[in-house]
Amino acid sequence: MKSLQDSLYNWLTIKIVCDERPDDTAAADTERMFFDILAQEHKISDIEVEKDEVMYFVHYTKDTERKKSRFPRELIEVMLDQIQNEPEKYVNYPEK
Repeated sequence: MKSLQDSLYNWLTIKIVCDERPDDTAAADTERMFFDILAQEHKISDIEVEKDEVMYFVHYTKDTERKKSRFPRELIEVMLDQIQNEPEKYVNYPEK
């Protein structure tokens, strides 16, 4: 089992891609998988995301306690930046 911090990082990174590419079925499937890990393995709920110029903040509930994690934007947005810089490598193939 990965740490909660790693799972939040993985989920947030792909969530940012999903938000920018709502038709990207592979990203949506991956986001759901990481969300399920957060809910089932780490038992967190009520996830909310906010950002400022430098950081992303993930607020969530674990064991009835409200908690927060933070991640630098440059780390979270690296995948999205790569996709935007080389879109030909990240074609969205529709489901059949």
